[in-house]
Formats: sequence, C-alpha cells, structure tokens
Amino acid sequence: MKTVGIIVEYNPLHNGHVLHYTRSKEITNAEAVVAVMSGPFLQRGEPALVSKRARTEMALHMGVDLVIELPAVYAVQPAEWFAYGAVSLLHGTGIVDCLSFGSETGSLQDIIPLAESLAVESGELQDEISRQMSSGSNFPTAYATAAAAITGASEASTHQLAQLLSQPNNSLGLHYLIALRRLQSNIVPYTIPRESANYHDEVPSNEFIASATSIRKLIFENGLDSVSSFIPKYTLDILHREFAEGLGPMDWEKFRQPLFHTLLSHDKTELESFHEVTEGLEHRILRLLPQLDKPTVEALLSALKTKRYTRTKLQRMLLHILLNHKKTEMNRTMLSQGPGYIRVLGFSDKGRILLKQMKKTASIPVVMRPSAYSHPYLTKDLKAAAIYASACPNPAVAAMFSDYLMPPVSL
Repeated sequence: MKTVGIIVEYNPLHNGHVLHYTRSKEITNAEAVVAVMSGPFLQRGEPALVSKRARTEMALHMGVDLVIELPAVYAVQPAEWFAYGAVSLLHGTGIVDCLSFGSETGSLQDIIPLAESLAVESGELQDEISRQMSSGSNFPTAYATAAAAITGASEASTHQLAQLLSQPNNSLGLHYLIALRRLQSNIVPYTIPRESANYHDEVPSNEFIASATSIRKLIFENGLDSVSSFIPKYTLDILHREFAEGLGPMDWEKFRQPLFHTLLSHDKTELESFHEVTEGLEHRILRLLPQLDKPTVEALLSALKTKRYTRTKLQRMLLHILLNHKKTEMNRTMLSQGPGYIRVLGFSDKGRILLKQMKKTASIPVVMRPSAYSHPYLTKDLKAAAIYASACPNPAVAAMFSDYLMPPVSL
C-alpha cells in the first residue's frame, strides 16, 4: 500500500490542512497517510490550543490513517532538529514511501541542490552562521544567509537563495531534505505550494483559507463561531467540546505560575543549564524580572525580545525551562541518534493494517502503551502532557495521566 508521510501540528486543523492532505494524496498517488504530529507543545515555542488527543481526532476525521507523536525534545526545536526528528520517525516506520510538505516556492528545484551541499555537516556553515550573528542577525536570518553563501554561488544567486530560505516553510522543507539525505532514506520528497494564507498572517485574506495563527487570534478575540468558515465542521465540533469541558483554549498565560516559580527559584547557574538558554540569557532574565510592569509571560517576552533574539527563540527557551529540558540531555550528539521509538497516538481501520505491517518493517520500537516501554524522551513526553493538562481551565487527573490511562484514539 503506497503511503505518504506528512509532518503536522494541526493547531487547529483548518481548511488549508485539508487542501494539503488532499493534494498530497493526489500528487503521490498514495493510498494511505501517516502523520507525524507535535504533542502538547509546538515548534514556535507555544502550547497547543487543545490536547494532542483532540488534535489526533481531527486528523483521523480528515482521513489520516495513522498519527504518531513527535517527541517534545524534537517538537520544541529550531527547524534542523524538528525536521530531523520527524523525518527519522517516518523513515523508522519502514512503510512510508514519500514525504509531502508545503512550501512558499512550491518547487524542489532550488532546494534539493542546497540540501545536498548541507547534508554533510561542516564547520564552515557554523562559522558563517557565527559571523552573521556577530553582525547582529538573528539565527533564522543568519542560517539562511550562511547556507546560501557557502554554496559558492554568485552574489546575486546567494541573495536569491537567502530570500528563498527566509520564508519559514521553504526553510523547514530544506531541513526535511537534509534529514532524508543524512538518514540515507529512500523516501521520495514532494512539495505543494502554500496558497491564500502565509504562515504568520494574523488577519485572514481569503474567505475559506486562513493561517492557524489568524484562526487562533480570532478564537481568543471573538470566539469559535468567528472561525467556522475556515475550519471543517469536525474541527469546530471538537473545539466546542474541549472548550466546554474546560480543556482549552490554551495559551502561554495558562502556564504563568509554574514558569515564574521556576524562574524565581533558580539562580543564574541553574538557569544556564536549561536548553536554549544561551549567550548569557540567564543574566538578562534575572535582570529583567524585577523590572516587569506585571508578572505575565507576554510582559517577559516583550522585555526579553531584541533584534538578535526572536520571539520564537525566546518562547522555545521558556518552554525548555518549564519542561525541565537540560542542555546535557539535548546536545547534538544525542539528538542525532533520533527519537528511538514510534509513539502511536491514533489510527483508522486502514491504520490498523499499517500498524500490522510496521511490526515487521519498523527499525525502532512501536509504542502503543507508554506504560509498557521506557525511554528518556518518552518520559519527557509523558511529563509534558501532564504539565499541559494541569494548566487547563478545568484540570482533571484523568487528562493529566491520559497517556497512561487511555489507549490510542481510534475512529
């Protein structure tokens, strides 16, 4: 059965995601779809609007056959490791034939040669990134410029490539391709042009397609009914149910108390030990905390943000502090080993067939019941889910320990 892999967050699942799902099946002629989905915390350093179980349910309603979880140690990372973790999982299943992702360019022509150049890690790239950052660039800009520069292209071509990679989906797509090459995977990549809404758009510009960012903004400002034209009915129904049960909507301020408790109870040496607390940010945090107008996450982020430190970088840093992710546990050597297991979040009837096949083809353990398997990253996933559920408007013990108490979602 030909199977296409997709890498998603579904925060929440909207009409643009349905379009990507449909076109992915069309261009690959796939009979089945496997989705790698982030858990409760996401790549931009934010909590998901609703739980991973609710978002898995959305995916299965749309037609995804098998949903597996991207471990939190990869989900809350810059593009390089987010992509590597997700692609490693698809590769590890042994059943995925192709990968489909959205991009602003809608073409692999310019990205594939660059991926081939960057797949072999070199000090040259890191040195060039450091040079760019020392001149004041933030990391995404520095990486895009450095990656383009080391190809040895003309100045005009380098500028064109840097512009290409400055767009978030193009950059993420590049890292998917790099990961495929580093893993020597036979998975065939495809890309689909992003249409009607840009990744960071905060205001919808289309009657039926809007970015997840603008949809979340509308939900918080005007309620669920304001987004009904941008999301499938099953997404709307699931969100209504979750909100009614006090299991959302979630945002950073729900985690204000545990975050500030951690920041206030740790000294600079302890703060420096957390992943992504870099370049003396521990000093900046401790210096700015007493100067805040009010003790909110938004006030802290606004105070910390500079040209050098993007909001996304700072949000990820705060999440690593909240989740107790230490540098010693998440260095390049450890992350390059891959997730180490495939955690199943949900499946359809066709997904049952895929799972049966995976038992023969998977190169890493397939985990249906977390209580029956032990791995340091899985332990962090279980803790992340519990921390997320404990901050809900109506926290419930069953939700905090749903990873232990509930089987994968099945429709």
